[in-house]
Amino acid sequence: MKVSVVIPCFNEVQTIGDVVQKILTVKLALEREIIVVDDYSADGTRDNLRTLNCHNEVKVIFHDINRGKGAALRTGFAHATGDIIIIQDADLEYDPSEYLKLLKPILDGKAEVVYGSRFTGGDSHRVLYFWHSIGNRFLTLLSNMFTNLNLTDMEVCYKVFKRSILERITLREDRFGFEPEFTAKMSRLGVPIYEVGISYYGRTYQEGKKINWKDGVRAIYVILKYGLFGI
Repeated sequence: MKVSVVIPCFNEVQTIGDVVQKILTVKLALEREIIVVDDYSADGTRDNLRTLNCHNEVKVIFHDINRGKGAALRTGFAHATGDIIIIQDADLEYDPSEYLKLLKPILDGKAEVVYGSRFTGGDSHRVLYFWHSIGNRFLTLLSNMFTNLNLTDMEVCYKVFKRSILERITLREDRFGFEPEFTAKMSRLGVPIYEVGISYYGRTYQEGKKINWKDGVRAIYVILKYGLFGI
């Protein structure tokens, strides 16, 4: 069995090398590939990635224009050859050492999709923005109302799933709307979904955090769009 770690990356020159190295140190006892999709970074990230491209477990793909996280993920999924896909952000907010517990429900035959959760169980969490946590919980609640799931963290980066699921859905959202779109379409498949508590080391905006209130507004639109019309 093979695992594909897909990393959408935009302007993460300070962290992308460390993220890839952390993934390489995780002992999975499974074949592994790391697919980094650079979404037209302009801060030197692309130069860093060219040095990583020579590693036999790492494949780097370069977008020629900035298209957004969802588009970068679709590119990565198209190049993934693993049986299981792990989505990993290019910053250091999420810890790859937790892959084993994220994979366990799938490897045990209990789940086809596993979500991490920053709000249930897990280990240490950096204390940061109050309104971000409220926004995340609101978006998760709204999403749950349309999907009839009881997720605690719909917007989390860590989503792990069998690659075969991608053959049953069509993903369209180019930017951060990927999260609610993916969740809506997973819920319609009726596959077993598990949630695993994870640690979280959030960043401030000064440290490079990118998501903002406009992405929250877009997420509401996407939840309603796929919840009401199922496009």
